[in-house]
Amino acid sequence: MQLTPIMERYILHWGEMGSRWGVNRTVAQIHALLYLSPQPMPADEIVDTLKVARSNVSTSLKELQALELVQVTHIMGDRRDHFVAACDTWALLTTIVEQRKKREIDPTLAMLRQCVEEARQDRQTDPEIKARIEQMTSFLEDLNAWYEQMKKVPKPTLLALMKMGAKVARFVGK
Repeated sequence: MQLTPIMERYILHWGEMGSRWGVNRTVAQIHALLYLSPQPMPADEIVDTLKVARSNVSTSLKELQALELVQVTHIMGDRRDHFVAACDTWALLTTIVEQRKKREIDPTLAMLRQCVEEARQDRQTDPEIKARIEQMTSFLEDLNAWYEQMKKVPKPTLLALMKMGAKVARFVGK
């Protein structure tokens, strides 16, 4: 695959953003390449296009599959695995949010709930600190409950809500 300067800039920037999001730069670059690619790509073509080590591509592809951002597909007459990224930006967003929730919010919520339980028996911790931990737990539980509800809202409705932006607050205030 021949990259244009715009494609290169997109892939490089996606890699930079990935490292800010806690994802390996190469993982993010491979995802960007597959997102832009009009056809599924085999690993060796990814290696050649991005000029990265085969082992790095292999590891990155496994991570992208585990994150459900890339799928394996096969092409008639070609024994190699080919990889494809979802091009539906809404599906991409929801997959990323769900994966981050699993890795970040769920473990934090479990730890906070455990802290709240243990704090009930703890005489050493200041009541103000216990209250702050309970507030954070309550906030994350509310956020989690809101997220679970929003997952069930049909995509067209969510898009309409997004486009309404702050106008929604007028309805809530009434």
